[in-house]
Amino acid sequence: MSCSNKRECPCTYPCANHGKCCECVAYHRPSGEVPACFFSKEAEKTYDRSIRKLAEDRLKQRQ
Repeated sequence: MSCSNKRECPCTYPCANHGKCCECVAYHRPSGEVPACFFSKEAEKTYDRSIRKLAEDRLKQRQ
């Protein structure tokens, strides 16, 4: 599978998967986590990658 990024990685946490979207998703998925790029900038800074936090963040964005 080819994985080419179309935009710059917004994650502020330095790691080996930074900027490699496919690898990042594959890394977080087994832990029930979501990569930082799915979150708003404010929520990303909490380093809480839970699905619960993503749902909270999305609800905030809609209000």
